Amino acid sequence: MNILMVCLGNICRSPIAEGVMRTKIAQHGLAWQVASAGTEAYPGQAPHPLAQKVCRQHHVDISGQKARRFSIDDIHHFDKIYAMSDDVLEMISYSAGSNFDNNKILLLLQELHTGGMKSVPDPWYGPEPGYMQAYELIERGCEAIIQKYR
Repeated sequence: MNILMVCLGNICRSPIAEGVMRTKIAQHGLAWQVASAGTEAYPGQAPHPLAQKVCRQHHVDISGQKARRFSIDDIHHFDKIYAMSDDVLEMISYSAGSNFDNNKILLLLQELHTGGMKSVPDPWYGPEPGYMQAYELIERGCEAIIQKYR
């Protein structure tokens, strides 16, 4: 399976999701691929220092990642595309137009069936605890994907 994680800037949530999923793929010995992108990315920029710190605390290395912008070609290249939040999903839907597929492009937290919570809160504007909350939600979502599709 080929998976794409998408947030706004590709420097906080989606790099965390890529790193967590990459680690889980390796732990489970799966032949899957994962990448990340942003609808309003900062191309070439490394993940936010707090995103890197929180990942390091969980033995996940995202320091080598570089931000890139989501492309319409991604819709054809990836098997599953996970948006981190409703606004990102709307932007992907707008970009995809008639190529939008509800079975292929969805919110990460839909895999958790959390009821009311649909979006991973964007930690960009806050202190470190917001990054930890994002990490924990993303980790649960990634584990749900592994359990569902392996």
